[in-house]
Amino acid sequence: MAQNEKLAELSSAGVAVWLDDLSRDRIRSGNLQSLVDEYSVVGVTTNPTIFAAAISGSESYDDQLHALAVRSVSVEEALRTITAADVRDACDLLAPVAERQPGDGRVSLEVAPGLAHDTDATAAEAAHLWWLVDRKNLYIKIPATEAGLPAITTSISRGISVNVTLIFSLERYRAVMDAYLSGLEQRLAEDADADLSGIASVASFFVSRVDTEIDKRLEKAGADHLKGKAALANAQLAYQAYEEVFSSDRWKALEAKGARPQRPLWASTGVKNPEYPDTLYVSELVAPGTVNTMPEKTMKAYADHGEPGTPVQQTYEDAASVLKAVAEAGVDLDDVFRVIEDEGVQKFVDSWDELTESVRSELQDKK
Repeated sequence: MAQNEKLAELSSAGVAVWLDDLSRDRIRSGNLQSLVDEYSVVGVTTNPTIFAAAISGSESYDDQLHALAVRSVSVEEALRTITAADVRDACDLLAPVAERQPGDGRVSLEVAPGLAHDTDATAAEAAHLWWLVDRKNLYIKIPATEAGLPAITTSISRGISVNVTLIFSLERYRAVMDAYLSGLEQRLAEDADADLSGIASVASFFVSRVDTEIDKRLEKAGADHLKGKAALANAQLAYQAYEEVFSSDRWKALEAKGARPQRPLWASTGVKNPEYPDTLYVSELVAPGTVNTMPEKTMKAYADHGEPGTPVQQTYEDAASVLKAVAEAGVDLDDVFRVIEDEGVQKFVDSWDELTESVRSELQDKK
């Protein structure tokens, strides 16, 4: 079956196309396979919001829920069993991609968001989920909170592949890259002959949420001419930081041991402001060695009319000027990033709570 030309071109430019969604219906209906075959999809990301929508909106989970209910398992065990099953099946579906393209063919499963500020609990659950799904092409999603950073290092040192999520600022992104490199270094310190090639990581740098928050503040400051520019500038400068770190002597020493770069992953790429082009956060973030995880709506919009914009590597000077202008307009960027990180964690906590209540209700109904 022919691949969509626009998405194939995007892939050829070095952008791995991932789907930001998963459900049992997608897997069983053949929809996910068709996206792989026709839309160049080579990975899948999930989060609590995605699973809440999947489980509450489908009958495909009924048999499993009944089996769990009659065994009187806890809600927490049922929740992990259900989500792990979907992720495991998606990993199996994408295994041929992973064989061709190590680092792709991956499916992400997130630690419970309520643990975002607990380092030890996050690392422990990451290890448990890695064991539970038991697939080499899995990513465990760990948030880039201050408590999450050491958990990332610990997980990488244990050979667990990690998708670091909820990255908003350049400062935190640099800390995430350091956590990744530190994890690889710890693994080598424990075993000088350790094979680093099996460890993979992506750093999910969020895009649209940055514009949503900054645009509100720009409007209050009477600087509407800067709206819709900050998120891209922020991401473009993140790629500059990535190039710097992954060309350093520190990195080259790890690369010589088989380590893989931690690729930047553009997350939250669905446009939230209808006044902006619906492919904005795809077209303007084309760079080699990156991932763009898209809602299906955004992916199909790009497949229909998307065009690559200015290559990211040519934008650094303009991007720095944009963020400088935003700050000069009175927007406190440090405060922006604190606010949207807190909101991001809380949003996933709320979705997790919703998912937990939905599963609890279903278990009671299925007894």
